[in-house]
Amino acid sequence: MGKFAKKDPVEVAQKQASNVMKTIQGTHIKSVGTVRNYEEALSRVAQFANRELSIGLREISPEQAIQYLEIRSEEVGQKTLDMERQAIQAMMHFTSKKLGPDERLDVIKSEHQQILKCRSYTQDQVKIIADAQRSQNSLSTQLAHAAGLRGHELFTLRRIEERGMSERPALAEKFQGREGERYTVQGKGGLVREVRIPTHLAKQLEAQRLPEPKHLKDRNIHYTQYYNISAGRSWAASFSRAANRSLGWSEGAHGVRHSYAQERMYELQNSGINRDKALEIVSQEMGHFRPDITETYLR
Repeated sequence: MGKFAKKDPVEVAQKQASNVMKTIQGTHIKSVGTVRNYEEALSRVAQFANRELSIGLREISPEQAIQYLEIRSEEVGQKTLDMERQAIQAMMHFTSKKLGPDERLDVIKSEHQQILKCRSYTQDQVKIIADAQRSQNSLSTQLAHAAGLRGHELFTLRRIEERGMSERPALAEKFQGREGERYTVQGKGGLVREVRIPTHLAKQLEAQRLPEPKHLKDRNIHYTQYYNISAGRSWAASFSRAANRSLGWSEGAHGVRHSYAQERMYELQNSGINRDKALEIVSQEMGHFRPDITETYLR
């Protein structure tokens, strides 16, 4: 149990945020409105630091701050995400001194609107899109759909014996009804989770294993890639082009995660599992930190 668990977590977080802003207000930040907004933002950051990291607000490192912002990118819009980044940055410049005067936290792009707007594709539609792509992009589309992957997670695929999973709660019914090979991917907040790849796709994936890992950069994030497959921005662009050519429309590559969520909910509920438990299982499979994020994929 974390060291902050015995007290009201919201009150603890608010106190920590207030104490930080007292050291900044009037000297480095004079706007009352900005102080108020930063304090509210830092209170949310403090709750994450206390609950997930078992550390105080001022102890959070730049790497942990990025972890927090990546998780939040699926929950809030760009304006809120930028406000929280700026509040953390101010704290790290003037109070905790975790950043040098000229250092900045990376800007994280919000995916919240994309999640709200994207809609799923049917299995037949995914096949039509994959068939309209070149082999590398086609395999990535099939993998993303089969395992509910984000575009950037395709960069991070590894066999489970090569990289273990993060310690997170897992229900016994996780992957129930889904056969395949065990892999891991690194998702939001640095979470390494298990995914299941159908055997026929795993064989195709292993045929693309690189002789040596490749280091690359996509959307200003560094990755180490172990398979010669398309991922990230280039795969997403290929997906949209293929969807527009073959279907006449596109809801974006993120829509295959919607497809995965909806298909898994149907499978699990059809096997007799109640909706709330099925939602929690799918949330774990997709690497969400809260089931209510998964709920948005079911619209």
